[in-house]
Amino acid sequence: MTFTRPTAHLTFTLTSPNHTTDRLHASGELSEAPLPLPQSITDGELSSLKTKEFDLLIVGAGLSGATLAERCSKQLNMRCLVIDKRNHLGGNCYDYVTEHGIRASKYGAHLFHTEHDRVWNYVKTFSEWIPFDHRVKGLVKDELGNEKLVPIPPTQETVNLLFPQSNENEIKTEQDMERWYEQQRVVPMDAQNNPRAPLNGEEAALSRVGPNLYDKIFKHYTKKQWDKYPEELDASVLLRLPCRTTTDDRYFGDKYQALPKRGYTRIFENMLLGDGNISVKLNCDYFSHKAEGTLPKHKLLVYTGQIDLYYASMGMPKLEYRSLRFQEEYVEWDEGEVEKDASDASSSKDASKEPSTSDNYFYQPAMVVNYPGPDVPFTRIVEYKHTPNQPRGIVDEKTRGTLIAKEFSTDEGEPYYPVPNPENRALYEKYKKLADGEKNVSFVGRLASYKYFNMDQAVLNALEMFDNLQENGVLEEKRAPEEFGEGDGMK
Repeated sequence: MTFTRPTAHLTFTLTSPNHTTDRLHASGELSEAPLPLPQSITDGELSSLKTKEFDLLIVGAGLSGATLAERCSKQLNMRCLVIDKRNHLGGNCYDYVTEHGIRASKYGAHLFHTEHDRVWNYVKTFSEWIPFDHRVKGLVKDELGNEKLVPIPPTQETVNLLFPQSNENEIKTEQDMERWYEQQRVVPMDAQNNPRAPLNGEEAALSRVGPNLYDKIFKHYTKKQWDKYPEELDASVLLRLPCRTTTDDRYFGDKYQALPKRGYTRIFENMLLGDGNISVKLNCDYFSHKAEGTLPKHKLLVYTGQIDLYYASMGMPKLEYRSLRFQEEYVEWDEGEVEKDASDASSSKDASKEPSTSDNYFYQPAMVVNYPGPDVPFTRIVEYKHTPNQPRGIVDEKTRGTLIAKEFSTDEGEPYYPVPNPENRALYEKYKKLADGEKNVSFVGRLASYKYFNMDQAVLNALEMFDNLQENGVLEEKRAPEEFGEGDGMK
């Protein structure tokens, strides 16, 4: 069976060639990979800075820090110093081109999607974009114990494939699907037998999808993600479970869904490099320079790191985060290898043990295949070659190799996801109270706010903070982080 990319489902208009938005590409930079940065940026030395005093010292070169630096420079002519302890731009959005020519993400797959016109119009000024409707498959055992490759979030097809016997009639319409959900859902009740709000993740999931989908798709996947069963997590974590009644198998429903043509890193290069008001220093640890007294003079500190790390010297408990570990493997097929049938893969215990090829040699039928069951330790496998923003050679040629990454959730490593439970929420409020008392310091972004932001939410939050600075002279949030709604979290 040949794997093909689904037809784009998008309605928006992409930037035309006559209105190119990749400044570097328009100036003649044809590289698909991140630009090699000069030593003056990567040496981590602040003593070599030509500018000795800045309006903003921004800690973190990710979405929040880069957006504020770019806006403050372009609109207010402010001098900004952006520092990051990592050796690259872009924070967790950083992507690169491997030795085999495949564009990959160092910190896991990033899928841009937004409903906000303002955010879409802003990010278009730094990159050309290619439509991409993200679709996820899951390898899940049906009620007979057979493994099936099904759409996630669950759709009509998911239910039909997983429960062929218990459903008297095949689900064919949205009304059928809604009736099925109504029969499945378990609404939590109070002592007077009245419906009440869910108190934890398990109650939330059962009230959304019922016990059958919960057990097969969400219960053990949540345990692998968070190292906690749903009943140990806030209801908010699983209240965001989508309940699809349609046949739409896209992971997101947003109006704008696309990938940057030359990768996410290029966006940050266009935002930060070549701007006379913006200085960048990588391999530059804020806390080390602060301890040594070598930070340059600055009027305002913008801190986008972990809020508990900022106050580490006070001896308070650490906030809890989940991280990811990636086990990468480059798979290559011999020239004469016979094409595998996709059904071989979907019927095996691990769909990835029998790589399936197509006209361009893919390992699996989608960019992301989830493994919700408890029988394998990883949560999903990502195959980057499925993305349409791969370098020209990968897209145009029948490349016989591919890169896969198995994802393992862990509590060690780079902090990715705040763990939402009452204990962490209460601890964060103590840190926030300290932060609110700081003068000339702004705490910005997901780590500083202890809230998972989607990429568009991080950009919108930074843009609104810039509005506040421009309109009222203060770099503060216009709305509380929780007002942005739940982010996607771990997918």
